[in-house]
Amino acid sequence: MYFDPLYFVFAAPPMILGLWAQFKVKSAFNKYSQVPTQSGINGAEAARRILQRGGIGNVTVEPVEGMLSDHYDPRSKALRLSEAVFSQPSIASVGVAAHEAGHALQDKSGYAPLQLRAVMVPAVSIGSNLGPILFMAGMFLAGSLGTTLAWAGILLFAAVALFALVTLPVEFNASNRAKELLVSQGIVSSSEMEGVNAVLDAAALTYVAAAAQAIMQLLYFLNVMNRRD
Repeated sequence: MYFDPLYFVFAAPPMILGLWAQFKVKSAFNKYSQVPTQSGINGAEAARRILQRGGIGNVTVEPVEGMLSDHYDPRSKALRLSEAVFSQPSIASVGVAAHEAGHALQDKSGYAPLQLRAVMVPAVSIGSNLGPILFMAGMFLAGSLGTTLAWAGILLFAAVALFALVTLPVEFNASNRAKELLVSQGIVSSSEMEGVNAVLDAAALTYVAAAAQAIMQLLYFLNVMNRRD
């Protein structure tokens, strides 16, 4: 199968957006990790306070290795914060921690997009790896077998694109909850929200870029199939 220059028409814009989003996240986090919170509260304390006010007593707040490896695990009911976020009393740390606590609040309230995303995880794990492989195999094979394999790959990868779209409201809602709770619970002042907004808005852009990349790759696959037909 020859190299298709048209691939860059689909892949380049979301790739550039993704690189820009990663730059924005690192830049915002590095900047506001140097700005201490007026309250002196660190990320772990901010998360625990939000969980407590939300009536959540079965979620642990734990440190985890890695840079910006923060996440909420609904299966083990654990909110895991990277070491810098866990221990530092900075604007960036409390913003990230509050965002992850927002996911725990979504879990407690049965937030539908979060539940849908959790259900989709097994299919997405398969589709992200097997989908492109089946598609490429189908392109190499002629006849109905090749077409069938290619379409199977497209359907599997479509689950990846759908997952990326479902992720958007989950992440946006968690950030909105975080911003509201940080001020209402006195963790940060309204004047400190400029830094929180910069960090969380930059993080949200990474999910937009991921969705754009998945959608554009799916559209490229469909374009190839249309030309093949």
